[in-house]
Amino acid sequence: MPHKIRKLDVHLVSTPITGGFADATRKVESVGYVVVRVTTDSGLEGIGITYHEVGGEATCALINRNMAPKLIGRDPLQTEAIWQEFFHYLRGVGRKGLMYCALSAVDIALWDLKGKITGLPLYKLLGGNRTKVPVYSSGGWTSYSDEELVEEMKGMVARGFKTIKFKVGYEGGRNPRRDVQRVRKVREAVGPDINLLVDANNCFDAATAVQLANNIREYDIMLFEEPVFADDIPGLARFKRGTDIPLATGEHEYTKFGVRDLLINDAADIVQVDGARIGGYTEMLKCAAMTEAWNVKFAPHAMENIHLHLAAAIPNALFLERLLMFEDITAKVFKDAPVPVDGYMEVPDLPGLGLELDMDFIREHDETSPLSH
Repeated sequence: MPHKIRKLDVHLVSTPITGGFADATRKVESVGYVVVRVTTDSGLEGIGITYHEVGGEATCALINRNMAPKLIGRDPLQTEAIWQEFFHYLRGVGRKGLMYCALSAVDIALWDLKGKITGLPLYKLLGGNRTKVPVYSSGGWTSYSDEELVEEMKGMVARGFKTIKFKVGYEGGRNPRRDVQRVRKVREAVGPDINLLVDANNCFDAATAVQLANNIREYDIMLFEEPVFADDIPGLARFKRGTDIPLATGEHEYTKFGVRDLLINDAADIVQVDGARIGGYTEMLKCAAMTEAWNVKFAPHAMENIHLHLAAAIPNALFLERLLMFEDITAKVFKDAPVPVDGYMEVPDLPGLGLELDMDFIREHDETSPLSH
């Protein structure tokens, strides 16, 4: 008997960031999630999320006003057809940005439903068999003192992470010499056996980024992320030609077409698209297939609990990213979500994503509800 979508609920939750986290290009004031719940006529519920840092209110309005009415009565298994319809319906108001965040959250919820309807974890539905996936820890803000940076990195290692990431672009990228010093201090503190990743958050021009990369390569850097502005594809390609440190980028791409352009311009070694931005599982699978065809690595940005099943099924998936600043809100939004142990996350052997929302927390803190203000 076919399933039909009966209703769609959207929630908005966040937590303030204390301590003044900043990378090379922006200060982080709060982190949170737009949470989507899609319920079928048989009572099954699929959940999806996207970001609520800047613009979450607009994302909620887009889902509630423009998407939800078109979903009622639809078969949730028709993920491709629904995705294509929304892509064309909404293309005039955004082929990147909030429109894609909204589409991502809805698509993820439909895929979660697909798993629950079939009774299969998504990694099995996608043909995968990995039961645990490597994950790295990510933090190390440029606003930290050298001592704070080193302590956080040592803390990651103490928690069992074998791969850790921190920020470069000190003083907004105006002081690359200090970046070299900070990379050296981290390497000396954690020893030779920990994989080090650095992230410039778009702050450099290509020439400066190449110079910095070549000045830190002696510290055995596994990848250099977003050395230049994400849309500067010629600059990314120039960086890639100028150093042998692998280039990672892609978290700010919103379509398969953006990934295509990175690949055909030889502008990435590791593609880091984010399922909560790029269009959910439907679009992530297409992006992953392209990276496999180009023989480059696939390493989704953040949202490790959402990406876990994908990484378990995609053959060229490198690892997942656990952002320290999201750990608190993630633990509150979900009940018993998987957490990394010794640098790995176990894939839930439960239908769909295998995640359960903590609706008591969500209802109490829902920013879309007048009761929360």
